[in-house]
Amino acid sequence: MPVRVGILSAAHMHVWGYVAALKKNPDAEIVGVWDDNPERLAKFSEQAGVPQALGLDELCNQVDAVAIASENTKHAPLAQAAADQGKHILCEKPLVTNEEDAAIFEEIARKVKVMTAFPCRFAPSFQRLKERVQAGDIGKLKAVCATNRGSCPFDWFVQKELSGGGAMIDHTVHVADLLRALIGQEPVSVVAQTGSNIYGQVWEDTAMLTIEFPGGLFATLDSSWSRPKGYKTWGDVTMNVVGDKGVIDLDMFGQEIDVYKDSHKVRGYGSNLDQALLDAFVACVRDDTVPPVTARDGIQAARVAMAGYESARTSSRVALGS
Repeated sequence: MPVRVGILSAAHMHVWGYVAALKKNPDAEIVGVWDDNPERLAKFSEQAGVPQALGLDELCNQVDAVAIASENTKHAPLAQAAADQGKHILCEKPLVTNEEDAAIFEEIARKVKVMTAFPCRFAPSFQRLKERVQAGDIGKLKAVCATNRGSCPFDWFVQKELSGGGAMIDHTVHVADLLRALIGQEPVSVVAQTGSNIYGQVWEDTAMLTIEFPGGLFATLDSSWSRPKGYKTWGDVTMNVVGDKGVIDLDMFGQEIDVYKDSHKVRGYGSNLDQALLDAFVACVRDDTVPPVTARDGIQAARVAMAGYESARTSSRVALGS
């Protein structure tokens, strides 16, 4: 019997990749979609070919698991609604935007499976990087220079009451999670600066962080919305990993072909990371195993961004707990 999945909100653009991946998985069945925005619900339902649910509780009652793709600050209440009916959860990132919601997810994760949507974990290039680092190919790690630069998505992403912030909360968490997985330790402090250097609005479009790990290892991260609207790609994820015996460069989305038509674009030919993410989620629900990317992973990555905001506000180093 396939794993029955409900889609909770179509607010985040990644929902399209999730639906496509679920439709390709023979062990999954999309039961329906619910959204608190009727216009968005109707549009998505028609274009994605997914039935509309009459209500949130009704949909949760018909499924085994849910995929939450709502605005960031709505993650916790939607997850709570699903968990109250014993449904397993895949949730978009950032998982949380404050400690109150972190506490809610920690409690939910004791009752049902919670998987954070970090598709970059499944990139073959990152997996190979991790293997080589753990094998000692470049010796003892000293530093990492990383980026997650993209275009501003606008809409609710620049409304703090829905997003929790700007570029920092949106783009820090992916690489913060990769760093934790690569290094195998929790970061101990964050120093960050933010700015509105691209659009000049009240929300930050530029965010630079220095993340310190035990033993003096540190990482720098550019998590800015610095790509203009007409740029050839949506963004990047890169890591320059420095050891005492060598250096490895990662360009996660560098597999591309230049296309020149009316403008210069690129077409990627790498692995489908959304497919890998959704397949892993369906498998952990089907086989009753621990999610490969947990709620704690999502919370800890979000805490790096939250500490970044405090650092930028106070112009000081902010310590992180374990």
